[in-house]
Amino acid sequence: MALLPVEDARDRIVKGVKPLQPEAVALDKALGRVLAKPLKAMRDQPPFDGSAMDGYAVISADLAATPVTLKLAGTSAAGHGFKGRVARGHCVRIFTGAPMPRGADAVLIQENAEAEGRMVKALQPVKPQQNVRAAGLDFRRGDGLLPAGLRLNARDIGLAAAANAAELSVRRRPLVALIATGDELVLPGGKPGADQIVSSNSHAISAMAQHLGAEVVNFGIVADNLKATERAISRAARADILVTTGGASVGDHDYVQEALRNSGVKIDFWKIAMRPGKPFMYGRRKGQHVLGLPGNPVSALVCARLFLKPLIDAMLGLAVADDLVEARLGAAMKANDTRQDYVRATLSEEPGGGRVATPFDRQDSSMQRTFREAKALIVRPPHAPAASQGDVVKILRLDF
Repeated sequence: MALLPVEDARDRIVKGVKPLQPEAVALDKALGRVLAKPLKAMRDQPPFDGSAMDGYAVISADLAATPVTLKLAGTSAAGHGFKGRVARGHCVRIFTGAPMPRGADAVLIQENAEAEGRMVKALQPVKPQQNVRAAGLDFRRGDGLLPAGLRLNARDIGLAAAANAAELSVRRRPLVALIATGDELVLPGGKPGADQIVSSNSHAISAMAQHLGAEVVNFGIVADNLKATERAISRAARADILVTTGGASVGDHDYVQEALRNSGVKIDFWKIAMRPGKPFMYGRRKGQHVLGLPGNPVSALVCARLFLKPLIDAMLGLAVADDLVEARLGAAMKANDTRQDYVRATLSEEPGGGRVATPFDRQDSSMQRTFREAKALIVRPPHAPAASQGDVVKILRLDF
């Protein structure tokens, strides 16, 4: 049976996925969330003509010939505007951000004035609207400010606050349930037996899922036992996405597939034409998506990057893209076989600004230190010919 190509597997996973329903969150809880509805300004910003400098609000026509002495009529400060109207021959002391008094049409900066008591000598002329921020300079009520499908950063939240939005409509976070299987596993901090290892997959996948915008519930380690695996799968029924690691093959101690089928999961496909990550499995149970990741740590994380990320993106209403960019090889590579290869590599910059991806000599899928040090995956299509140093290849940046 032919193995499923990576691109076909991803397309089948995200096919028909619709963004999750929106929910309202307070502005200070919106960082990193994905906007579900466009945000329009609910006010003008600034809401009034205001001073851009400290100085004096004047009638520009009074300063046509300087120096000229004006009578000080009062003060306009931020939050405490001058209530009267500026008459010819008068001025108002004004500070940055304060509203322009009625009648005044410019601000004379304080460096170009000499004050003595209630009199102010203007030393330089000003033009109409000089040093004045007009009402609506930044945006006006009804202007579109933030589009739907935007992952919100600090600047977005600042703009929303300025637009007077106390809360935002964002996509609900997908709930991801994690199950690690294997009698050989112990939790970090535990004491592994002579034939055991420390479990790392579920912790890494949990961190990745949260980084991508999901909520996570980690059900920990499940023994290599059919009933125990079925119970764990049942506990995860309310999750949008169920992710298992390990036990997805069909060996004597691999119960995940059988347990999933017994729990009502319809397996769509198993085994992908890729390296690492061939034993990847995908299925559905009603509205739940089920991803069965390999047990090898690097294989699990590569599969999560290729298949969990686009699924979460689709649920959040984000565009699903392959994210591939070009780089030049820092070392020669031999011809590839029938599987698409994802080769861990360092990434550096050429003097002219180009990227150079240099593969690690060893690519064993258990080597997490190498994976941590890698900055990209060189993507080698099936049957790719041998490549020389300097050849252009496609890479996938590692940004999690």
